[in-house]
Amino acid sequence: MRLTSFTDYGLRMLMRMASAPGQAFSTADLADEFGLSRNHLAKIIQRLAKAGMIETRRGGGGGAALVRPASEIRLGAVVRLLEDGQPLVECLSADGGACTIDGRCRLKARMRSAEAAFLADLDRATLADIALDPIPAG
Repeated sequence: MRLTSFTDYGLRMLMRMASAPGQAFSTADLADEFGLSRNHLAKIIQRLAKAGMIETRRGGGGGAALVRPASEIRLGAVVRLLEDGQPLVECLSADGGACTIDGRCRLKARMRSAEAAFLADLDRATLADIALDPIPAG
């Protein structure tokens, strides 16, 4: 299974935020840390904020911060949110894709089962389980 870079960077960003609960992280600092454009990171932040996982504040001392404790954020929920609209394979998309063997294919059920098992495993872990170690003051 392969996750989109959108999800990959979203998880990395949340791991950083979980390392310093209560601290707000600027888009610029996170973009620099992960070598990502501010625009791409802003889209990730927007999706997480809309879902109520993080909050954003403008101005001095502003930035993005976790809304809930990391121990209450399930990894499966994060992946479902960030991968929304990204089917594992074309035939699992909402419109069924352009598969010419649909209706005769036995792979589709296996793919659904594998995806469910993958997400179920992630549901057993929280953001606290994968939080980065805090960066020492220096």
